[in-house]
Amino acid sequence: MNIFKLVLIMTLFSTTIKAQTLEPKTPIYNIEINDISGEPIHLTDYKGKKILFVNVASECGFTGQYKGLQELYDKYKEQLIVIGVPCNQFGGQEPGSSSEIQSFCSLKYGVTFLMTEKIDVKGDTQHPLYTWLTKKDLNGKSNSTVKWNFQKYIVDEKGRFVEYFYSITKPMSSKITKLL
Repeated sequence: MNIFKLVLIMTLFSTTIKAQTLEPKTPIYNIEINDISGEPIHLTDYKGKKILFVNVASECGFTGQYKGLQELYDKYKEQLIVIGVPCNQFGGQEPGSSSEIQSFCSLKYGVTFLMTEKIDVKGDTQHPLYTWLTKKDLNGKSNSTVKWNFQKYIVDEKGRFVEYFYSITKPMSSKITKLL
């Protein structure tokens, strides 16, 4: 193999590696959001861990995934933080107040992972967190649209967008666990 071909191959390989690990244009750690009790969440506290964001709803056909999310959190909590994000934009399936949501999740599913305030994940009133998760020009990797409750977004230990999964992907799916 001549030197020209070797340099070309190395350049292509290097470009491919860089494309897979793009830095976000806006750090996710700068985004402000409150927990379900109204206290600020400091995403910088989770540097060094992967973060799984999931828009959740208490009256959805996928609500049973709370059990899988808790199982995922329990199994991987040394390297993963799960953040449930209540949203009432899909069929009005999260109508409750913060205290009702918190009580439901705790009593019915034993949820101990972090829950945020109820927000909008799409549309004109989309919360900045979901703007970052769904816009390539902010997250550095891909565009998406939140299609329904229990869509999942993974961010790596350095705050880089990794991947998203639609509602049908269960929390303990190998598609998710292989990324942890």
